[in-house]
Amino acid sequence: MTDPKIKPPPPLFRVTEDERFLQSAVERLEEKGLFEVGKDSWRVFRIMGEFVEGFDELQNLGPAVSFFGSARVTEADPMYHECVETARRVGEAGFAIITGGGPGIMEAANRGAREAGVASVGCNIELPFEQGSNPYIDISIDFRYFFVRKTMFVKYAEAFVIFPGGFGTMDELFEALTLIQTGKVGHFPVVLFGKDYWSGLTDWMRDTLVAEGKLAEKDLDLIFVTDSPDEAVDHVAERYRQQLAAISAKKSGDA
Repeated sequence: MTDPKIKPPPPLFRVTEDERFLQSAVERLEEKGLFEVGKDSWRVFRIMGEFVEGFDELQNLGPAVSFFGSARVTEADPMYHECVETARRVGEAGFAIITGGGPGIMEAANRGAREAGVASVGCNIELPFEQGSNPYIDISIDFRYFFVRKTMFVKYAEAFVIFPGGFGTMDELFEALTLIQTGKVGHFPVVLFGKDYWSGLTDWMRDTLVAEGKLAEKDLDLIFVTDSPDEAVDHVAERYRQQLAAISAKKSGDA
């Protein structure tokens, strides 16, 4: 007999707000009982609320760096420890650390922030399967919508440091590169950590995209690839100094 005090475990997969939001019109018509037609406009208020919460939590954060990488990495992977060290040194250089709040590389980066004594931020996302926050977060914000969460990664960061990862990591990488290339953000360094891991991608960019005219040679300069925590930190810090100098020069010119 089942003990009524013991709650059954949650289902492995559940419907998320992103899934509801991105359903096609046909899917919504087929499942009218759950997804009512015309409900999208009201969902704007929930989206607005997520933006407000994120802005309120992070507006006083100060200069920060967003870290990305695989959630599947464990402490047995050398990249985990490279990330802890890199995040710690980035923190010691005066930057808070922002991650997706989950395990793997995200945990390693938040752990480095904790060791450096700087703000450690986790922007968590609702997923169809359970993913808890890592234990090294000081500021935890929960998001239902990927696009709201992704805005926080860019808006409140001065740079991206990207460790080996999968589709989600690639998504953040190419969104950042697109925003820089199109002039939506400036002075925004993108560091790829792990030369062996990223060499196939960067070679393909050069040998295929540039060779076929799909990308300009100078666009490759938007990416800094390294195996060194010191080089990663120096690159981020130098670009930040350049940004501050440019702002100061502009203010002097306007005066």
